[in-house]
Amino acid sequence: QVQLVESGGGLVQAGGSLRLSCAASGGSLSSYAVGWFRQAPGKEREFVSAVGWSAGRTIYSDSVKGRFTISRNNAKTIVYLQMNSLKPEDTAIYYCAVGRPFAAVTPTPSDFESWGQGTQVTVSS
Repeated sequence: QVQLVESGGGLVQAGGSLRLSCAASGGSLSSYAVGWFRQAPGKEREFVSAVGWSAGRTIYSDSVKGRFTISRNNAKTIVYLQMNSLKPEDTAIYYCAVGRPFAAVTPTPSDFESWGQGTQVTVSS
């Protein structure tokens, strides 16, 4: 399994921005579609965004579309989630995840096999 490490979370005021990073420990993400999910206290884990293994396709949940952008670095070792115009309802632990190599991009959590430990994002009003 791929070991994933998220970083970039923190405390920000509403309307602010954060950029989350997801890296594979000791390896590359070039063969994997990568997804971002989040879980707020007392709520189920929900899909946020995902990028295909070729980076040709990206998908977003309706709640973040137009505010968040997912991307890869040129070396395909890191996947970023740029979060702009943050709202208090974006407060959650954010997780990145990968499925099987060369699998199609998907918003379904059960299609992902390896998960990071998560990074906390808190947006104050």
